[in-house]
Formats: sequence, C-alpha cells, structure tokens
Amino acid sequence: MADGKIRVTLVKGLAGTKQSHRDTVRGLGLRRLNHTVEVVDTAAVRGMIYKVSYLVRVEG
Repeated sequence: MADGKIRVTLVKGLAGTKQSHRDTVRGLGLRRLNHTVEVVDTAAVRGMIYKVSYLVRVEG
C-alpha cells in the first residue's frame, strides 16, 4: 500500500441509514457492498470514516 493512503471497504448495506451517511459513503468513493477503495489519509477523510465507522472496515 502506498504511503499516506488507507484502504476502506464497505461491509454493511446502506438501507435504513441516514441520507447524510449515504452521501458520506459515496464521497469516500464506495459504490456497493464489499467495494474497496484507497483514499489519501487526511483529517477530512478520517472524519468521514469516523462518521460511517459502523458501515466500513479500514486497513492501513
């Protein structure tokens, strides 16, 4: 994995979640269940991950 990046995977479906949480997941670049993306490790991205921590798994 590249320096300064973290891997985020959507592990729980979005049905029944708040619209703002759905928007946050989409903002992270996640599109479907078990989809994994690498994002730059910034304070803003960490805040987004914290907001939807019950939906995602983080590596790195």
